[in-house]
Amino acid sequence: MIMKSRLLRYSRRLLKGAALACCASLLVASKAPSLLEQVKTSGKLVVLSQNGPTTYYEDANGNYTGFEYGMLRAFARELGVKLEIRDVHDLSHLFNELENPESGAHLAAAGLTVTPERRQQVRFAPSYFEIRQQVIYRLGESRPRSVADLAGKNIAVIAGSAHAEQLRKLSRRYEDISWEEISDVDAMELVEMVNEGKYHYAIVDSNAYAVHRGLYPNTHIAFNLTQFQPVSWAFPKGDDDTLYRAARNFMLRANTSGMVAELRELYFGHVSKMNVGGAQTFAQLTRDRLPKWRDELEKAADKYEVNWELLAALSYQESHWNPRAKSPTGVRGLMMLTRATAREMGVNRLDPIESIDGGTRYFLQVRDKIPERIREPDRTWMALAAYNIGYGHLEDARVLTQQLGGNPDRWQDVRDHLPLLAKRQYYKNLKHGYARGWEPVTYVQNIRHYQALLTWTSRIEEQRLAAAAANDDGEALADAPVVETGSVPAL
Repeated sequence: MIMKSRLLRYSRRLLKGAALACCASLLVASKAPSLLEQVKTSGKLVVLSQNGPTTYYEDANGNYTGFEYGMLRAFARELGVKLEIRDVHDLSHLFNELENPESGAHLAAAGLTVTPERRQQVRFAPSYFEIRQQVIYRLGESRPRSVADLAGKNIAVIAGSAHAEQLRKLSRRYEDISWEEISDVDAMELVEMVNEGKYHYAIVDSNAYAVHRGLYPNTHIAFNLTQFQPVSWAFPKGDDDTLYRAARNFMLRANTSGMVAELRELYFGHVSKMNVGGAQTFAQLTRDRLPKWRDELEKAADKYEVNWELLAALSYQESHWNPRAKSPTGVRGLMMLTRATAREMGVNRLDPIESIDGGTRYFLQVRDKIPERIREPDRTWMALAAYNIGYGHLEDARVLTQQLGGNPDRWQDVRDHLPLLAKRQYYKNLKHGYARGWEPVTYVQNIRHYQALLTWTSRIEEQRLAAAAANDDGEALADAPVVETGSVPAL
């Protein structure tokens, strides 16, 4: 009897244990998937951003590109999903939309400065860039040299920006500072307002002004309003941090692997320190001379399948779009061809149309010599360097780059070694000897800068024409989400 009772109690314990185990397994089975799992299941990463040259934009081939875009696309690829970017015109609405669960947005990436105020609202991933807030003024006007000099002036900032936050802090000490927060504008539009005299000053990020300054040569940096500040992706706060942790790990690897540095070189390496005179000349000749030759440049670009803004930038660097240009070394014409090159191409270098055609074919001939294994845009930049200094000297620089431990197929490495061609300890052992190796470095940098300015102004022109046409038809332009295109460096 005692044994039977013990067996009964043991059986009940087994049944109770089995029931508990069953309940536990049901609880595990019914547990909601993490945010990271949801993103992977849905097959897309939804990002809030703002269209612009420092974030993402459409290139001449209709593909999306840009610094933020390159990193976002790499992250999406790591997750095994497609990238979808939603353009938020008004920065002041971006954080509210990010915090709204119904928006479906997973993160925001719009060159967002990390500030204490924003940290209270969102969670930031590790920084991948640094900027300074800069006060921009119009040349010819009184230059402010300190915060105290801003008092009594009308200052323009983007609504909801870190610049507005900074001014609010400063106004506690400098009570006479006032500013206007403007919605639905970008940094370029603020600089344009200062350029036109609508505002005394504007406050913008240093990288944005560096990209735009060539378009507005009558503006300049008055002083830095802040020290360097980190820029990062923003995530909504919440209990589920699985996607945030994945982004944090990705960003740490991107910083240490060199991917961020490569993207920075790709999208900002062209930004030259163009002086005021150079910027004013470029802006003036873009208005006065370029229109006369634009059709011919576009025809050559279509004929030979090359970017017309690249050809325009190349011809500006060579001759400032002057068909009668002549150098002390004897090169002449719109594309500044040597007599031998013109003869080889079968063109009259003093005929601007023939010069464009011959110069384009010669450039492509040089580019075809560059090994096909070299990825774009490095291959084009090396071709530009060879166009300037000669293919033999470029090859010497590539050989030297490899000898000194660099990558001869990477423009950034070759660029850093080109100036060594002017040093005897190096050129005495090179096949083609001495060369003014610093010149192609500046040459390529200038062309990249001019091309970026021309590309961005072309996109703006197209957008304005499209908006005007839509207004004429009484229709509003719909914002289409940006989906994955283009290419990015690998981690």
